[in-house]
Amino acid sequence: MSSDFSHFWKRKGLSVSFQQVVRSHQKSISQMIRVCFPVLLLSLPLLAADSVVEVEERSLQQGQESQVRVEAMDDEATRLLREYRDLQRQADSLQAYNENLEQMISSQEEEIASLERQIEDIQVTQREIVPLMLRMLDALDGYVERDLPFLLAERRERVLGLHALMKRANVETPSKFRQIMEAYQKESEYGRTIESYQGELELDGSVRSVEFLRVGRLALVYQTIDRRESGYWHPQRHEWVPLDRDYHRAIRQGIRMASRQSAPQLIELPVLLSEVQP
Repeated sequence: MSSDFSHFWKRKGLSVSFQQVVRSHQKSISQMIRVCFPVLLLSLPLLAADSVVEVEERSLQQGQESQVRVEAMDDEATRLLREYRDLQRQADSLQAYNENLEQMISSQEEEIASLERQIEDIQVTQREIVPLMLRMLDALDGYVERDLPFLLAERRERVLGLHALMKRANVETPSKFRQIMEAYQKESEYGRTIESYQGELELDGSVRSVEFLRVGRLALVYQTIDRRESGYWHPQRHEWVPLDRDYHRAIRQGIRMASRQSAPQLIELPVLLSEVQP
């Protein structure tokens, strides 16, 4: 083949051998390599630097993105922690409230049980006290009838009113008992006071207007309005007994004292012990 190339070149008037051509090309390629290789070596650091910068930029961007995510997660964790603490405080408060509520309920249950026992006791007491009050009224009624006959209509009406009160369902038992006790106290006060009042009295078959004088429960006397007649109640005989004129002045003085028309002083009156003691 090299002889063909030589022959070709000879015909063209060129006397160049194939080996010379090859060596010429090899020399050119070697020169090109000597020129390009240093340039390539110089460009490698630049290419490497660009790659490093690019990597660093990507790393920085990724780091920034990671930091943003970390900060977001930190904020979320802080928020969740705050919510947890709030919920914990609410749970603690609710637990304390529930414990207090349970104590209140327990206390109320005890109070209810106590009230139920008291109501039961009251009901038993009412069942027992009603018969007692009825007996007290009967005793008061008999006491008024056997006592000195002063203010008799008023005292009888008071006892009748209490009997009617006992039949009323709209009045509570304590109120009934209180009014009965007030009547007893009123009767008791009569034994410690002096009193005069006007009234009518049947004498010798006729009704006379008189003034009564009561000295506690020791004496009950009368004197007619014209001051001509006087008398006293005899507790054993249960009747009015006339008095001598010697008592007229003393009785009149006692009436003035009871009416606060005269200063208190000693007076002489007939006194007989009554069968009924105050």
